[in-house]
Amino acid sequence: MPRRAPKKSQTSTDKTAPSADQKRTRVLLADDHPVIRHGIAACLNNHPNLEVVGEASDGKETLRKAKELSPDIILMDIDMPHTNGLAVTEMLRKELPQIKVLILSMSNSATFVPRILQSGARGYIPKDAPTEELVKAIETVQRGETFFGEDVAQIALKQMMNGNTATNNRELSPRERDVLIGIAKGLSNKEIASQLNIGTRTVETHRDNLMRKLDIRSVGGLTKYALANGLVMLREEVR
Repeated sequence: MPRRAPKKSQTSTDKTAPSADQKRTRVLLADDHPVIRHGIAACLNNHPNLEVVGEASDGKETLRKAKELSPDIILMDIDMPHTNGLAVTEMLRKELPQIKVLILSMSNSATFVPRILQSGARGYIPKDAPTEELVKAIETVQRGETFFGEDVAQIALKQMMNGNTATNNRELSPRERDVLIGIAKGLSNKEIASQLNIGTRTVETHRDNLMRKLDIRSVGGLTKYALANGLVMLREEVR
């Protein structure tokens, strides 16, 4: 009788461990409630591609640990002692722009939506979202895309229906709209240039013209305008 091939040993990590060339996403948790931090950490550390590298309980500690630990993503609460999460996000955008921020909060007030976008955060997700959605949000932001919860989408829609838009789309040229869409999707000038088959300097010129025409001084502001005017969807993926 022919010999049977020996059975391969199976381990619990065969299907869950990341491949050797796959880098785990390093996450810093910033929230002043230790129970929430520990709960989120326990959930994320069970995911093979995520690693919680530290926790912070206030704005100052978040800035310090961001510099010390160099995480890929910070899950940032809005309401924290000393310096609030949105102010910290704006500081990180200037000092450590490579770190992506995902706002994690219970607040979904309409007044926070423009501030979240203007701060430079890459997205928002409510604290009561299921773990699967939180993981998806982190993975989406890590890929360079934006992610916003359904509540924020509804608020943005209401603002648009109420006429809270910066100006009329017809004031922008087709190429300016293309560049604006790329900016809202989180693409770099080089990536936008490659996608539109134009020079990087040309993209920079269009970006400057957009800020001048719309009287907007930040990428977050341009993103808010694009969302409010329906140029991009809140969960549209970069293709």
